[in-house]
Amino acid sequence: MKKILALLALFGFVFISCSDDDGTPPVTPEEPEPINYTSGSANFSNYVAIGNSLTAGYSDAALFIDGQTASFPNMLATNFALAGGGDFSIPFMADNLGGATLGGTPILGNRVILSFASGSPSPVPVSGTGSTEISNTLSGPFNNMGVPGAKSYHLLAPGYGNVQGVALGLANPYYARFASNPNATIIEDAAAQDASFFTLWIGNNDILGYATAGGAGVDQTGNFDPSTYGGNDISDPNVVAGAINSALQAMTENGADGAIANLPDVTTIPYFTTVPYNPVPLDEGTAALLNGAYAAYNGGLAQLQGLGAITADELAQRTISFSAGSTNAVVLLDEDLTDLTSFNPALINMRQATPEDLVVLTARNFIGTLANPQDPTSINGVAVPLADKWVLTPEEQLSVNTALTAYNANITALAAQYDIALVDANAFLRVISTDGFPLGDGSTVTATYATGGGFSLDGVHPSPRGYALLANLFVEAINEKYGSNLPGVNPLDFTGLYIN
Repeated sequence: MKKILALLALFGFVFISCSDDDGTPPVTPEEPEPINYTSGSANFSNYVAIGNSLTAGYSDAALFIDGQTASFPNMLATNFALAGGGDFSIPFMADNLGGATLGGTPILGNRVILSFASGSPSPVPVSGTGSTEISNTLSGPFNNMGVPGAKSYHLLAPGYGNVQGVALGLANPYYARFASNPNATIIEDAAAQDASFFTLWIGNNDILGYATAGGAGVDQTGNFDPSTYGGNDISDPNVVAGAINSALQAMTENGADGAIANLPDVTTIPYFTTVPYNPVPLDEGTAALLNGAYAAYNGGLAQLQGLGAITADELAQRTISFSAGSTNAVVLLDEDLTDLTSFNPALINMRQATPEDLVVLTARNFIGTLANPQDPTSINGVAVPLADKWVLTPEEQLSVNTALTAYNANITALAAQYDIALVDANAFLRVISTDGFPLGDGSTVTATYATGGGFSLDGVHPSPRGYALLANLFVEAINEKYGSNLPGVNPLDFTGLYIN
């Protein structure tokens, strides 16, 4: 093959030489025709983005200048500028640390980063104190109305940006920096800008808090009063749909076009797929010691199964057993098991994890630590079961997915009702988590933690490269709906991982 290529190269050289010898002037390649980008039937002159952390550009567990610059709405705005789009203002944080203070007291943590200089194989917070002071309010309006932490109904909540309510947990520190007044709502501030085009991506946090807390919240389906919800609860689908409908009504009142994205399956993100269910290494002696310690528990279960208190399947599910090797499953508490403590207080709702359980990312720094520093046998996840917040069980996953299905059905219906573009973020991120997305340089963006390039180090939010792929997804849907020909962005222009 190499000889053939060499001969072809030689023939090419001879041919060119001969052409030069016969006096024929070389042909100058024509300059490509400049592309005339158009907005189609849309008007991009005044673009406003509404949403939560995904809209704001949050990544690596924080909001910071570089992340805000790499937000998907800012990427969209650069595309819109090619077809009549105007300026796009962002309520920038004061630095790239991500931390912030309230009255001088730190209230937000710095972003995390892989720092080989630290000697740690795990992400570490960027050192320093953030210079963003929440009470130093900014003068808007701002085109990027993404507010980290916002749930659907927070878009309509008066006082959500009141600085005085931040310390009390009644207001959002990010929105408090740029709300037009203490009683303003996010959607009022967005609609007041009389946008010609908008994007809306909201509802993720209405299930994400429950999921990342390992299901340590309440499924509020059937409860239509969000004022009674806890921070980690699943919002009722009708509440979410009502909030989104109100937002769309406000944004389209003056004829604006827009795009709305549905919600991804949160159980496919690295936060739930990185830590294995069976990460415990044991030697033969330790395995035998643990099996002896759990013998009474296993025996009590067998006795109650014989009395009909639990089924044979539940007995098998709850029986705890260890063996020598590196793949022992963690022990966890599961509230969905039959409560046997009325028979014996020692028979708590305990079992070992299975492949169907999702261990949260933060458990990687907890499993194997000591519950009691004075007791070397009190190993979390082994001798001491993991609490509910560390594992999302199959029953809890069902609650998440049931709500997600309802949310997305409503979003699809609302997109049709208001005749705006629908962005299928759910299907796209499923591709990232399964097959990956190929790029022009031959690499593939995946959902593998830290190395996949699609997600940042918090395991939840995209990296800048991941946001670029999402921006292109929005562009594709907008082009299809409105007949525009926006080019999108090159994901390779954006980093997949910040390293220090």
